[in-house]
Amino acid sequence: MQLRFSDKQKKVFMNGKKILFVSSELVPYLPENPVSLMSYEAPRMVNSNGGQIRIFMPRYGNINERRHQLHEVIRLSGMNLVINDMDMPLIIKVASIPKERIQVYFIDNEEYFKRKATFTDSEGNLFPDNDERAIFFAKGVVETVKKLNWSPDIIHVHGWMASLLPLYLREYYADEPLFADSKIVTSIYNKSFEGELDSEMINKIAFDGIKKEQISSLAKPDYNNLLKVAADYSDAIILAAEEVSEDLKSHIDNLSKPVLPYVSLQEAEEAYTNFYNTEVLK
Repeated sequence: MQLRFSDKQKKVFMNGKKILFVSSELVPYLPENPVSLMSYEAPRMVNSNGGQIRIFMPRYGNINERRHQLHEVIRLSGMNLVINDMDMPLIIKVASIPKERIQVYFIDNEEYFKRKATFTDSEGNLFPDNDERAIFFAKGVVETVKKLNWSPDIIHVHGWMASLLPLYLREYYADEPLFADSKIVTSIYNKSFEGELDSEMINKIAFDGIKKEQISSLAKPDYNNLLKVAADYSDAIILAAEEVSEDLKSHIDNLSKPVLPYVSLQEAEEAYTNFYNTEVLK
């Protein structure tokens, strides 16, 4: 039997809870699709029910900075992240979603995110450095949250570009006290790209001291294997699509972790609130 909460009960459950949303895509900054829409709706729901939120996404070059009023946060920018033995400057920008009064943090770097596209070139080919962009994004989020000194109760991951965050939090940042009690939730969406990322991806992650045997599936860095690694290092999983590949679903079933089956957008507020409080934060 599914619990049903009144609006008052939802506010009590979420009041003061800190939830970090980390997403590949987000409306209104990018076109609407299942990832970008739920990456907006889930924080909005938490925000309206008394929770504290932070949202992070990459600052892709096709985001109109002037129209969305992005501006750099100097006090958070300025550090370098090492990606495969290269120093890459981290730039942090912020903007607000006006009607919701929600602040969004953008992870930026000229080399990785200046190009006027998200994941593919004009011919639909995946960018060859998408693997490094994902590593940079994961590290950039953690380093920025550390500077904010903001300890989240839940970290909710959306989209494959964010899929390395659970791995890096649990391995590379394992000794970081700010996240010691944080629970990680990953939403699994329909397969969103064909083919594979760079074959050297596993070696680039291993450069950070993460053992290859822990990420052996990334020897073939396709969509399913990226999300398998995300699920492996998450505390709970949300199926955010009606149809998830059998391969991925079978992997998730074998993990024996709390799983929220797919629910429609209309049912999401109640289902997510219930899941956060009875399964993730228990």
